[in-house]
Amino acid sequence: MNTTAEPAAPVREGEAATAEPSFLRWIENNTPGDSRLIMCIQCGTCGGSCPSGPDMDHSPRQVFAMVRAGLKDEALSSNTPWYCVSCYLCTVRCPQEVHITDIMYTLKSKAIEEGMAQVDAAKVWSETFIGYVEEYGRSFELGLATRHNIRHRPMGMTRAASLGVGMLAKGRIDLTPQVIEDVGQLRLILWKAKELEAEQ
Repeated sequence: MNTTAEPAAPVREGEAATAEPSFLRWIENNTPGDSRLIMCIQCGTCGGSCPSGPDMDHSPRQVFAMVRAGLKDEALSSNTPWYCVSCYLCTVRCPQEVHITDIMYTLKSKAIEEGMAQVDAAKVWSETFIGYVEEYGRSFELGLATRHNIRHRPMGMTRAASLGVGMLAKGRIDLTPQVIEDVGQLRLILWKAKELEAEQ
């Protein structure tokens, strides 16, 4: 019986002996600024703060655990990033200041690149979000969440409503859509982008 241990893989200077999976490094390198993903302590504050949490098949902390474990396919096939409404409540409340919302954008981009983007209710959510941006120049979180819950989770409206009242009280969402200045210019840019895309 051979009891000789296999030699350990070489470790670059400044890198831990138990090197993090390359998928984690890719996410960190492709998220603007310092994602601080490695600082996640799995406390669950993000999931508990998220207005879309009940619709997610995994909480944000679970997705981050997948990323850190190198489970790329599992993380990219999750619907979690697609239900992010970009309210940044999770980011504001994170005790480790992890840039959760920015990481969700990175995961969505990678899922599209890998052909693993969600095509169910999350896709409709994303299309509704884009519709608001095209109309007003920014998202309208209250309308987005209300429309989604009516169409896909009518039984969860009570919980969503109570959460919405709390966010309204803290000034985190608006009752009516807010139109950006020169929204017409944005619409022209978006129209031109679609025109160029159609020509490809």
